[in-house]
Amino acid sequence: MKFKILLILLTGFFTNAEIDAQNVVWADKLETNLSKLADSLTTHLKPWKVPARVFKVEDFGAKADSVTINTLAIQNAINTCSASGGGVVLFSKGNFVIGTIELKSNVMLEISKGAKLLGSTNMIDYPEKIESLVSIMSEKYEFKQSLIFAEKVENIGIRGQGEIYFRGEKTNFPGPETITKIVDKPLGIRIIECKNIVLENISLRNSAAWMQNYLHCENLIFDGIKVSNHANYNNDGLDPDGCKNLIVRNCFINAEDDAMCFKGASNCSSENILIENSTFISTCNALKIGTDTQGSFKNIIARNLTLGGIPDTLESLMGHEASTGITLSTVDGGNVENILISNIKINQARCPIFLRIGDRGRVIKEIEKPAPGKLNRIIIKNIKGSSNYIQGSFISGIKGHSIQDIVIQNMKISMMGGGTKEMANSTVVEDEAGYPDAHQFSRNGLPAYGFFIRHARNIHLKNIKISPKNKDERAIITLGENTQNVLFNGNTLNKQDIFLVK
Repeated sequence: MKFKILLILLTGFFTNAEIDAQNVVWADKLETNLSKLADSLTTHLKPWKVPARVFKVEDFGAKADSVTINTLAIQNAINTCSASGGGVVLFSKGNFVIGTIELKSNVMLEISKGAKLLGSTNMIDYPEKIESLVSIMSEKYEFKQSLIFAEKVENIGIRGQGEIYFRGEKTNFPGPETITKIVDKPLGIRIIECKNIVLENISLRNSAAWMQNYLHCENLIFDGIKVSNHANYNNDGLDPDGCKNLIVRNCFINAEDDAMCFKGASNCSSENILIENSTFISTCNALKIGTDTQGSFKNIIARNLTLGGIPDTLESLMGHEASTGITLSTVDGGNVENILISNIKINQARCPIFLRIGDRGRVIKEIEKPAPGKLNRIIIKNIKGSSNYIQGSFISGIKGHSIQDIVIQNMKISMMGGGTKEMANSTVVEDEAGYPDAHQFSRNGLPAYGFFIRHARNIHLKNIKISPKNKDERAIITLGENTQNVLFNGNTLNKQDIFLVK
C-alpha cells in the first residue's frame, strides 16, 4: 500500500543526519538520567515502618453488620492509635459502614481479606473538610467532602486484601458532569499536604466522583492497588497533584474518567515520579499529565504499561473507547518537560498520543494570567497496540509557543482507518483557550491517520509503522502551520512537496 506524506525541504542549516544527532544527544542523556532516577526511587523510597501495635475496630464498638454507621467508633480507634505512637487500625472481617474518617499520623488502616468498608449513602455523614492550602482546588473545584481525609500529617496508609466500596452510584449521589465544582458527590480519598503515604494491595470501588486526590504531598507509594470507578460522572482513578517523590507500580486502574492523571492545580511542582508495570484503562484518558497545569511537571519515567480503552470483557457504563492512551499537556502556564515513557501498549484509543500546549491560563483570584508553558524534552518509545480508532495522534502548540524536542520511536500500532478526502483536507480548530483533551480536536478524524502536527519543532519520529485496517484517504502524517525540523522515518518533512512512499 502507498501513503501520501508531506515532505519538507529544509530551509535551515542542518542536514537530516545533523538534526538526528542533535535529537540523540539530548535524548540519550535524558534517558540515562531518568533511568538513574528510577533506580534511586526504587532503592530509597520505601514504605514507612508501621509499629507492631494493633487496634481492632470492634474493640472500639464498631459493628460489621452492613447497617450501623461506625464513623465515631472508627475515628476513636484512629485517634487512639496515633496518640499511642502509631500502628495498625484493623478491620478483620465483615462490612463496616462509615461516613467521613480522618487519618492521623502513624496510622495504617488494614482491611483484611473478607472485610469491607462501605461508604454511607447519606450526605449528612460527610461533613465539610476545607483545606488551608489556597489553590485552584480550593477556589475553583471547592472539593469539601470525601470518605477518607487527611491534612498535614505523616506516615499514613491503607493496605490489605479487602475492599473499600464507596457506594457512589448515581442513584445514591445524583449530579451533573462538570469540569469545575462538584456538588453533593463526595470524593473517595482526599489527602492534603501530607508526607509518607502508602497504599498497598487494597481494592477501591465506585466513588461518587474522583476516587483519590493527593494534593501537595511527598513520598507516596501506590503498590498493587486495584481501582474500578464506573459509578458516576467525574470518576477519575488516581489524581496526584503537585506531589514529589512518587511510585505507582503493579496497579490496575479502570475508570470512567481519567485513569492515571497528574494535575497541577495546587500550583506546586510534580517531580521525581516512577510509574511502572501497571494497567490504566478509561473511557477518557488512560495516562494523563495536565488537566490543570498551574504547577510544572518534570523528571517523570513511565514504563511497562498497558493503556487505552476498556476491553469488551469488562463492563463499562460509558462504552469502551478511550479518548487517548497518552496525554501530555500544558494550558495554565506550567511546564511539562523531561519525561520518558517506554514499553507501552495502547489499545482502543481514538487518539493514541496527544501532546498539547494551550493558553487557558486558569488561575485563582488576584493572580495575573501566566504566559503559556513549555512542553519539551519528551521521549515516547517502544509502543505497540491494536484496535485504535479513527481520530489519529495530535501534536500541537499554539502560535508563538511551539512544542519542541520530542522523540517518538519504535511505534507499531493499528488504527481503524476509513478516513476520507474530506478529513484529509479539513481544518483543525486552534482552540487556544480550550479544555486540554483530544476530543476537542476533530474527534471523528484528523487530517492524518497517524500524526497531525503543527506549531512544533525538532520533532523526531523514528521507526513508525501505523496500519489502518480499512482504506484511508488521509496521509500517515500531515503538517499544519509553523513546523520546523520534523523528521519522519529518516525524511525531513515540509508542506511544500508531496511524495509517495511505501
